[in-house]
Amino acid sequence: MAVSPEYMPENPIDFRAPPPSPIASGRRSSVTNDGVLTEFLEHSLRVPDLILPGNFFPKQKIVETPPRIDFQSLNSKERNSVLKTLDSIARIGCFQLVNFEIPSEFIKLVSVMAAGIFQLPSEKKAAVMKSPEKPYGFEEVRGDQEAENELSEEFVWSKDESLKLDMEGIWPTGYSTFSEKMETLSSDLGNLAAKILQFLQENCPRKSKHPNDMMQRQDLIGSVCCLYKHRRDIPADRLASSLGYDVFSMLIRGTDYSHALCLHICDGSSQFHVYSKKGWVSFCPDKDALIVTVGDQTQAWSGGQYKQVLGRPVFKGEDEDNISMAFLYSPPKTIICCSKTTKEKTLSLGQQAILAIILTLVYHLSVYFYKKL
Repeated sequence: MAVSPEYMPENPIDFRAPPPSPIASGRRSSVTNDGVLTEFLEHSLRVPDLILPGNFFPKQKIVETPPRIDFQSLNSKERNSVLKTLDSIARIGCFQLVNFEIPSEFIKLVSVMAAGIFQLPSEKKAAVMKSPEKPYGFEEVRGDQEAENELSEEFVWSKDESLKLDMEGIWPTGYSTFSEKMETLSSDLGNLAAKILQFLQENCPRKSKHPNDMMQRQDLIGSVCCLYKHRRDIPADRLASSLGYDVFSMLIRGTDYSHALCLHICDGSSQFHVYSKKGWVSFCPDKDALIVTVGDQTQAWSGGQYKQVLGRPVFKGEDEDNISMAFLYSPPKTIICCSKTTKEKTLSLGQQAILAIILTLVYHLSVYFYKKL
């Protein structure tokens, strides 16, 4: 059955737009107004010529190798060693230390054992990742691009019992032995760093106006050791970009742990880079030498005389992966308190009141016996 079309009214409603408003006779035409508006917009919306800043990447500054300081001569306060050490720390924030009474064979043994940590499967490493709640373990690499640019893997070791339990859960056969050796090396390096810090405190010409700064910035978990496995045989074309990425990541992140001194073990490295606000210093370290760099606590304590720097070794063209260690020394609070400048002894208000009462009694007793006599 056909459906008839719906009935439409003969005169539908007209929705025409209203007529345009007339232009006042005393004003310019719309064409003229459009021209003025266009000229105004061309001048006011013109993009200025911008000069972008130069490359922010810090320039590499090759300097002569920092002085090689014999620890025995430094410990005996030999004048030449003292002057060289203070000058090197003030200029570039580091120096090389030799003959420091820790056997090189023992250091190499710990380095070989540390390589086993980085051979663990990725899924086991993920169980012991660093976090704000746990400032130790494996450093997480975020994204494929960052993993490609990274020169090394990082593991942060400490004496924390929780770390020991976590690591024994994923590496039950080797971590206990490694941790024992690491504690011995950490103790030896701590004693060495304490003597160096005491030497700096005795010879610093300037002191902080706020002696509590060093204690306030002290890391709650104490001294730690950062272990690095450096990747082998990185192509030369990628090495430059990877070094640039390394510089930026270190400058942005700085260091996660407040410390007074950092002792770097990097035997066999091709170069050692020192990063600071002044620039980028690179040199070739001597064999079997410790690189000592200044931390934020020493900068605060010295009143800025010694500036904090960040150090990192670089291994080029190696056939196998290399292990380096950075021991971050943070002195105990008792040492910090003893190292403060001696203050004049003062009496409290309570002690002054007691002293006044005693003197008054002595005076009255003296008068009483004088009258008796």
